[in-house]
Amino acid sequence: MKPVIFGLAGETLSSDERAFFAEAEPAGYILFKRNIVDRNQLRRLTDMLRSLHGRDDLLIMIDQEGGRVARMQPPEWPAFPAGAMFDRLYDVAPSSAIAAAHANARAIAVTLAEVGITVDALPLLDVRQEGASDIMGDRTLGSEPMRVAALGRAVLAGLAEGGVVGIAKHIPGHGRALVDSHMELPVVDADLNALEIDIAPFRTLRDAPIGMTAHVVYTEWDAARPATLSPMVIGEIIRRRIGFDGLLMSDDLDMKALKGSIPDLAAGVVAAGCDLALNCFGRMDDMTGIAQALPDIGDLSRKRLDRAIASVTRGRDQPPLSELIATRDRLLEPVLA
Repeated sequence: MKPVIFGLAGETLSSDERAFFAEAEPAGYILFKRNIVDRNQLRRLTDMLRSLHGRDDLLIMIDQEGGRVARMQPPEWPAFPAGAMFDRLYDVAPSSAIAAAHANARAIAVTLAEVGITVDALPLLDVRQEGASDIMGDRTLGSEPMRVAALGRAVLAGLAEGGVVGIAKHIPGHGRALVDSHMELPVVDADLNALEIDIAPFRTLRDAPIGMTAHVVYTEWDAARPATLSPMVIGEIIRRRIGFDGLLMSDDLDMKALKGSIPDLAAGVVAAGCDLALNCFGRMDDMTGIAQALPDIGDLSRKRLDRAIASVTRGRDQPPLSELIATRDRLLEPVLA
């Protein structure tokens, strides 16, 4: 098995993809709008991926946050609110906000599990800061670490109860970035006391099954390299100071924050300490290069992968989706009016 998550080019697997994926044995896959038509097509696609590897628990992930980040969209699937909605409710009724975030996450998980998706890139534990780039903005759960952690814990629990593994992102925190890491490399010059605010939710939820790194330079920790490529940040901050021992994946290697060839970047993030590299675009040249550049997955990383995927119980009876959504909307009424 190679320590990488690959994207797919289209709505079904091409013959070239089938042959390559069967030989390369990536740890998992990520899906985007380009891969999705409707429930039946999406279930066929995820079943096809599982059949290639003979693993019912294959890591098949998606970014289904709600709000402006949603790969599965109406009218085929319901729209889900962005994280800021639960932050607003927390101002009025903290316990209701936690319950609403939980019900919403479980509803998202039900829609994902139905089509064979096992992992969702949610929740964001980034602490929102005044004046930062809007790339996080309303996707976040707030600007106060305790609140972010409380809502994030509810999201992780709701996803797990719905049969889907959550991802704590973007470790060690994207909330101070002044630019969008999809387009350029953010550099955060905050001092150590300020950075303690950013890592607080990740420390509180250090037992999350999966984490995703930030493509951000933190000059107090490593002025030369973004967290994703920094042995210092991964080893000393994420693994030791935060105490995260779950499966750690990079953010997407195709984001413009990172410079260099995609295969070299994949090798770099794994060498820096990430368990998995994430490559989203589904370009065959890049994927074959990654497969050649990466070693086989290490024993510890494989244990973390298996432990993460086994952290939820699939196949349990679920409340109707409509009931979960109705519960969420009833709780959200004070901020929907």
